[in-house]
Amino acid sequence: MDDGRTSSADHLPDLGLSGRVAVVAGATRGIGLAVSYALSGRGVSMVVNGRDPVAVDETVAEIRGGGGQAVGVVGSAGDDGVAQQMVDTALAEYGALDIAVNCAGIAEPAGSTILTITDAEFREQVDAHLMSAFHLMQAAGRIFARQQTGSIVLTGSAASLGIFGGSGYPAAKGGVNALALAGGADLADHGVRVNVVMPGAKSRLSSGDDYVAHIESLHRRGILDDLTRDAALDPAPPEYVAALYVFLASDAAKDINGQIFTAAGGFIGRYEPQQATFIAYRDHQDSAPYSLAELADLLA
Repeated sequence: MDDGRTSSADHLPDLGLSGRVAVVAGATRGIGLAVSYALSGRGVSMVVNGRDPVAVDETVAEIRGGGGQAVGVVGSAGDDGVAQQMVDTALAEYGALDIAVNCAGIAEPAGSTILTITDAEFREQVDAHLMSAFHLMQAAGRIFARQQTGSIVLTGSAASLGIFGGSGYPAAKGGVNALALAGGADLADHGVRVNVVMPGAKSRLSSGDDYVAHIESLHRRGILDDLTRDAALDPAPPEYVAALYVFLASDAAKDINGQIFTAAGGFIGRYEPQQATFIAYRDHQDSAPYSLAELADLLA
């Protein structure tokens, strides 16, 4: 599809994507929009989703105008039934479903911390990020399990590491990582792949005065180092991370499952599985619990 946009995915071979069908939650802005264009440009028929009906219509029109196939589903993927509607629409319109991508999300309230966020705001973050991933993963996963093939790509965030402050947003994104690893293990026997991209890209969540003030505050407090601060204030366009989503959705990634990647501009990384570092061991069958003095010696 030629829509006047450039994407790093444009230089990939077909990778078995032509003729496939994808659903993308959060597809009308930022990273989700770039992923939708990149997939459509590879011949993938699209079901695009977003909260704003005007933005959904515009995305569908632009994909169709470039020669692609697209239909829209309006609503928050974090709400009950919306992800299922996306899956049902793919089956009704195209008779198939092969790829599910979740890019849905919202920013945490400006200046929010664990001390200031309200219960309602925290739940809104969980719904937008974690529940949207759950709903889409379950709805698409049931189809993929029956057909013994399919790729799910979820969107995490480096915020889950705690380095960007906040509370609801990083907690929800950490849940996305755990959901992908656990759910991916459940689905692996059915031939279904689940992976996570933790992207860094310019979007409405990473721009504006509130965002800049937040990053500068984290830097002043010593939470962000100079390099991370500079990268956060000058993110690359979302097209730079779109190719990784497309690759993970393709046949070229058929042996990649249960992985968490990070991508920002020209940087790509992969997180190693979490492992406990050995501190001490003794057999509980013939030993008493550790005393506080022993723990102080071991952990100080």
